Amino acid sequence: MLRSLVAVAGKSAVVIAMIMMTTSVKAEQLPGIVVFQSDFGLKDGAVSAMQGVAMGVSTDLKLFDLTHEVPAFNIWEASYRLKQTMPYWPAGTVFVSVIDPGVGTERKSVVLKTKSGHYVVTPDNGTLSLVVETLGLDAVRRIDEEINRRKDSTRSYTFHGRDVYAFTGARLASNTISFEEVGKLLPQEVVSIPYQIAKYEEGTFRGNIPILDPQYGNVWTNIPATLFEENDITHGTEFIVDIRKDGKRIYKGSMPYVTTFGDVPTGKPLIYINSLLDVSLALNMSNFASEFGIFSGPGWSVSLKKAED
Repeated sequence: MLRSLVAVAGKSAVVIAMIMMTTSVKAEQLPGIVVFQSDFGLKDGAVSAMQGVAMGVSTDLKLFDLTHEVPAFNIWEASYRLKQTMPYWPAGTVFVSVIDPGVGTERKSVVLKTKSGHYVVTPDNGTLSLVVETLGLDAVRRIDEEINRRKDSTRSYTFHGRDVYAFTGARLASNTISFEEVGKLLPQEVVSIPYQIAKYEEGTFRGNIPILDPQYGNVWTNIPATLFEENDITHGTEFIVDIRKDGKRIYKGSMPYVTTFGDVPTGKPLIYINSLLDVSLALNMSNFASEFGIFSGPGWSVSLKKAED
């Protein structure tokens, strides 16, 4: 009887172990979501070609677009759009980002895994700068094009978005390959674009203008609302705002920190907290960027100092 109980217990342990292993494998499976970003626009078939390659890997994939209107060759904006969007997608989502002015050269083609469990398939050309700062770098692998390249595409040197990135991203997202099968593990570093980090020093808030709100011309900074809170900045505080491009002053003026646009008269400037909880500048019912010739990018900096100081 005792021997039978031991045998049953042994079989139960094996069954439990098998269930745990199965559960573990399923937990590691990616959800089959691919999100595309490029500077291709939608005037031709380039985007559709990438999506077609992905569907050729698996028709079970769920394909989405982040944007295809990144300005041509604008690696910085590509990096920002990923930072802006990725946290809202489920862990395991694969982003394919193709802003690749160095296509066909020796720049690395990589897949980055973030600490949040998201993946980015892209050239390592600066596109990953802000992603790593926001979501962290868990691991980065160089794409092995001997394995992870669309069949019969080696004669094409200028459309890696279709032949390498869409193909590899789809294979990863569909669980056709594991992250380890992407290619060689690289050192935990990526190409980074320098810019003004947000900080508070000597009574002045300093930061970068990473992007504009293109529909309305509002000027978004990288200064987080928390930096205002930590320094007891309250609504109604008046600031002197100084905006520069590569050190050259483009704008200087006074404006209040308010809750929303309608807190100032039409056409008047204001400081507010945008949807990403960053400090931003605007003209109520008008376009701040076009009015004062403001653009965005790593060379654009902004400082805010209390008017009474």
